[in-house]
Amino acid sequence: MKEESTNRRIASLSLDLDNQWSYMKTHGDPGWKTFPSYLDWSVPRILEFLKKRDQKITFFIVGQDAAQDCNADAMRAISEDKHEIGNHSFHHEPWLHTYSEEEMEKELELAEQAIVGATGQMPRGFRGPGFSLSDITLRTLSRRGYKYDATVFPNLLNPLARAYFFATSSLTAEEKEQRKELFGTWRDALRPVKPFQWVIDDQDLMELPVTTMPLFKTPIHLSYILFASRYSRTLAMMYFRLGLLMCRITGTAPSLLLHPLDFIGCDDVGELAFFPGMDMLAADKMSIVSQVLDILEEHFEPVTVGEHIDALDPPFRRLELEASRG
Repeated sequence: MKEESTNRRIASLSLDLDNQWSYMKTHGDPGWKTFPSYLDWSVPRILEFLKKRDQKITFFIVGQDAAQDCNADAMRAISEDKHEIGNHSFHHEPWLHTYSEEEMEKELELAEQAIVGATGQMPRGFRGPGFSLSDITLRTLSRRGYKYDATVFPNLLNPLARAYFFATSSLTAEEKEQRKELFGTWRDALRPVKPFQWVIDDQDLMELPVTTMPLFKTPIHLSYILFASRYSRTLAMMYFRLGLLMCRITGTAPSLLLHPLDFIGCDDVGELAFFPGMDMLAADKMSIVSQVLDILEEHFEPVTVGEHIDALDPPFRRLELEASRG
């Protein structure tokens, strides 16, 4: 039960609803083409967890999953529980930044059609798969009337995470080249941690970065806390508390990221053993996620990303678009 307080600042919670096939696709496992899924049982688990906490969050949904009949009940349940729904692309390709303008337009259109058809909600926010972002993406989002993007991940450990992923994969040299900006680049790492506005021709698009520790720019979202807790849960929680302390000191309202694998363990899915933290039991993971959210609620009131955007006060830092990647 949340503590009632009008003095606490807000924080936002979102979940990138990456499915089993999308992790396998990024990892180079050809088995992804049959679209293996865990959404039918993992989404009810996540929704029940959130319901017990009386917590609404933002689900960034992949259009390919929304388009499949086998996921209809899971998609409907997210909407019926009154969670915000965002767009996480249609094909979930972390090389989205290489798309042409025509390809990007089609990608967003397909995802929107599938998401609206499955949930009844038109997404007003977007997050790129693998934190993939380009000028073309931002211009297309602006043209299609999106209110915000939430892709930027200012994380100085991006290259290390990518190197670890490549080392544990069976990707070809060509596939590694295609994924060379997975998890973001050094340029992304140097972007602001606080919200800012992209200046797109004569319009602005709000950007809410995934929060990393202010000043140090190291990750504080759940997947990293879970990974650290494998070595010491106490130290992992101390690190998370430090991250929130830095947010309070710098006046940063955190936007924290969740994934389905934060609720899924090795006792659920063996095919994803390559992913960090997938040697943990589901019950242990959920216990840690619950503790992290308890700590968050000591100082912040968690809301959806859309609510976070609506509560922001100008003026904001404004960034001109750079040359598109690819």
